[in-house]
Amino acid sequence: MLLGRVAGTVVASRKEPLMEGWKLLLVRQLDTDNHDAGGYVVAVDAVGAGVGEVVLYATGSSARQTEVTRDRPCDAVIMAIVDTWEVGGREVFHK
Repeated sequence: MLLGRVAGTVVASRKEPLMEGWKLLLVRQLDTDNHDAGGYVVAVDAVGAGVGEVVLYATGSSARQTEVTRDRPCDAVIMAIVDTWEVGGREVFHK
């Protein structure tokens, strides 16, 4: 799993039928100090996340292990909305 911040939404009016009904979000990866850590990924939202929220997401074959994405064409899925995290006893993020 990776940490990321939802940067925006993605709308695709024409898509593979197995993707119908999916909410797609643009996620920016974060490092453990809550700083931008790289590029963006388009992820299926399985938990009702919104723009600006910090999330946990999975990529690759792990992304196809949720109820929403099982056996469907998916390479990234948001699996949790983060409330808080600590590194070395120091709170780095609190919602």
